[in-house]
Amino acid sequence: MHPGSVRSELRRMNDLAAAGNFVILGATGAVGSKLAADLHARGARLVLLARDADRLAALAEPLGARTALLPALDPAAVKAMLLAACAGEPVGGIAHCVGSLFLKPAHRTTPAEWDEVLQTNLSSAFGVTMALPELMPAGGAVVFCSSVAALLGLANHEAIAAAKAGLIGLARSAAASHARRGIRCHCVAPALVDSRMTAAMLERAGMREAAAKQNPSGRIGTPADVARAIAFLLDPENSWLNGQVLGVDGGYGVVRPLA
Repeated sequence: MHPGSVRSELRRMNDLAAAGNFVILGATGAVGSKLAADLHARGARLVLLARDADRLAALAEPLGARTALLPALDPAAVKAMLLAACAGEPVGGIAHCVGSLFLKPAHRTTPAEWDEVLQTNLSSAFGVTMALPELMPAGGAVVFCSSVAALLGLANHEAIAAAKAGLIGLARSAAASHARRGIRCHCVAPALVDSRMTAAMLERAGMREAAAKQNPSGRIGTPADVARAIAFLLDPENSWLNGQVLGVDGGYGVVRPLA
């Protein structure tokens, strides 16, 4: 690497360290764990939150990260846990990687399933926004994980599409509320990603090949694709971006190639 490139990368690493803690909710998921490794490699101090204690400890130990178990995902509980986990230290970035996969038409969805989808994907994110002024007195960035399903009409996605579309509204409204505080709020909107959450679906006969063929890029997304996009939006160097929805989808949301 050229000496100038080395100096530039060291400055970038110092920028992340100086920005304060970087918090990842849902850190043990495929995207969250990849993001944690990437931010650690750039010198970030990490606070990792998840619901599985064993997997959380295994992830955090080599990264030297602080950890906390996520409580019930109602907004008040999430806010309280964030404030306790960060212990009054400034936060430079938050990635909300908590989510679920729920594919069922509305007429077959029970009220309990609807509540669970909203609680997991949207209410937990609302708890994050409730804590922002206290967590980020010096500004910072928040990224929520929405979905291409929030932007397209996809069959059997009613509940999850509603929750993920809510994240976009939440992020943009919070961006407006906190812009003068230097707090930036974004969403990534991935298409289908190969992960533990989607494994059962992709193992069905022909599903992986069909999904790859349906995407303009000719492949399914990876956790690294999404983690890189989140890291980009969290980066203090990109402070002139605010309220953005970044489609990490191989072009699925906007591109229709010739047959």
